[in-house]
Amino acid sequence: MGMDLNAIPQSTITRSHHHTHKIFLFCNYILLGAASSCVFLTLSLRLLPSLPGLLLILLHVVTVAGAISGCAAASLGTNRWYAAHMVATVLTAIFQGSVSVLMLTRTGDFLGYLKSYVREEDGAVILRLAGGLCVVMFCLEWVVMTLAFFLKYYAYVEGDGNGNGKVQHDHDDDHDHDDMKDWPWPFQV
Repeated sequence: MGMDLNAIPQSTITRSHHHTHKIFLFCNYILLGAASSCVFLTLSLRLLPSLPGLLLILLHVVTVAGAISGCAAASLGTNRWYAAHMVATVLTAIFQGSVSVLMLTRTGDFLGYLKSYVREEDGAVILRLAGGLCVVMFCLEWVVMTLAFFLKYYAYVEGDGNGNGKVQHDHDDDHDHDDMKDWPWPFQV
């Protein structure tokens, strides 16, 4: 039940960026797995009654939603999904980076603000694991944003993203052929 590249029309994906498309989807799937793992790690801290704990879980849920919108943007190729994906990815990357710094550098203080019910030693280990996953998600989100930019650029250049790339290119070729009719015979190749 995943997104299949073969279900996408080949007119939207050419061989020039087919591998970029695969890497983009693969990174989104890894991001989806890391974010859902982080949700379960933070739930194991028993944070639900605290507002900072709820916001931390909400951050990971938004990361999951961003990864899903990234897969939809890659599969459907619409500007609406692309814009939603980029906004979600930028926001979650900023927050994932700052939360990971807090989790890894100020573990005890951060755990105190979360008001967890687990033992402090166990909570610190869980929080450091979640902080490591947040670092992975932060790096993956930047990779995903870069790949999304390249995919949108490829679509624009090839004429699929509202920039008449192929149409203009074909028109230029016709114009070049008309100019070559006036050249001497050996140069009309």
